[in-house]
Amino acid sequence: MEWIKLRSLMLSSAVLRLLLVAYGEWQDAHMEVRYTDVDYLVFSDAAALVAAGRSPFERSTYRYSPLLAFLLVPNSFIHPSWGKILFSAADLLVGLFVDAICKLRGVPENLRLWSVAAWLFNPFTFTIGTRGNCEPIVCAVILWIILCVMNGVSAVYLDMHFLLQKYLASICKVIQAAFWYGLIVHFRIYPIIYSLPLIIVLSKQGIDSSRKRNLTQWSLQQHMSYCNTRASSKASNCWSSMWLFLGGILSWNTIAFGLLSATIFFLLTIGFFYLYGSEFLNEALLYHLTRTDPRHNFSIYFYHVYLHHQLGFSIYEKLASFLPQLMVQLVLIFSFADDLSFCLFVQTVAFVAFNKVITAQYFVWFFCLLPLILPWTSMKMKWKGFICITVWMTSQMHWLMWAYLLEFKGRNVFIQLWVASLLFLAANTFVLLTIIQYHKYSPIFMPSATSDYTDTKKSE
Repeated sequence: MEWIKLRSLMLSSAVLRLLLVAYGEWQDAHMEVRYTDVDYLVFSDAAALVAAGRSPFERSTYRYSPLLAFLLVPNSFIHPSWGKILFSAADLLVGLFVDAICKLRGVPENLRLWSVAAWLFNPFTFTIGTRGNCEPIVCAVILWIILCVMNGVSAVYLDMHFLLQKYLASICKVIQAAFWYGLIVHFRIYPIIYSLPLIIVLSKQGIDSSRKRNLTQWSLQQHMSYCNTRASSKASNCWSSMWLFLGGILSWNTIAFGLLSATIFFLLTIGFFYLYGSEFLNEALLYHLTRTDPRHNFSIYFYHVYLHHQLGFSIYEKLASFLPQLMVQLVLIFSFADDLSFCLFVQTVAFVAFNKVITAQYFVWFFCLLPLILPWTSMKMKWKGFICITVWMTSQMHWLMWAYLLEFKGRNVFIQLWVASLLFLAANTFVLLTIIQYHKYSPIFMPSATSDYTDTKKSE
């Protein structure tokens, strides 16, 4: 695959997405089952209301930031497929950002191309955007935040005094990352789970004595030597130093990041509250914090919610579903925060797997992070990789079989569907643990002082 250039990958994937958008228009017009996601119809209706000077929340089931409706206003006067093109463009941006992040880490071209292709030609990803789902925008912004943390603004690296140079570079990194983070948490609330690992990494980033940003670089020698230095073995060491993490977390970078991102989030929230009132708060924010969907979905909690939805839920029932998710998140953060891309990936997989509501579009949240960790895995497609893919896909197809019998055939298979949800959780847990076992731990930033790094190696 070395001869395939990034431009060829991007061009072929762009053509694929345009063809799918065109095919979707045809299928919607000629077939009973629509290609377009039902959510896209909701987005378009809300955008039409905004274009008419009305509230997007007049459209029932619109439970997103008004920003999304504003982005899709051209649906009303350019073409109804404007939003699909926009989401597909964000999809392509994710591929470019994957290449940029891997390039900064020194990943060879052939591995970078494989990583980019893992996103661009994943059936889950190229159908999500072309069917009209907004998740590619979220994925693109998340990867851009990682780039901001890693790269900053290269223009500050001039012939200035080193301390001023370091100060300006740090400010640029924090401002960029914080602005986009506050924006995307407002746009889609789930990235709030990334706040702590981002703060931990920002508290440790720095510039070495040679005036270079001290990103840990991929190398073949490192790749081979890390075979016995897996994330699972590093986890216990990182977990034991949890208090060191917390003790060193307060710095100019972390305080500025927290204040600026919170400011962006609250400014957007206050602005839209002024425009649309409490309806905005209830539908776009509070709904997602208290959501309990009685309809069948991949979550292990769906059956309990279905049985007791009309009766309401006590605080203990809510904690019973929230606490396992919180505990898993904390363990993963304090185990892998230094290895930022990997930490965000395992966080997202666990967050989705233990969530109270799981739909297929949520899988895109971690698929966009998967290409970033592929260069650091020792797992081979034969056999472990194949087994993981088979287990995950088989458990999903098993669930879909029972869901089809329930929804389209009207059979009473709630118990079987709930058991299928348990098996899907088990499959996600198995795949996650296997990925952790074969991941080669690689902190995104090297220690800022070369001497500290040398002393650490000696002590080992």
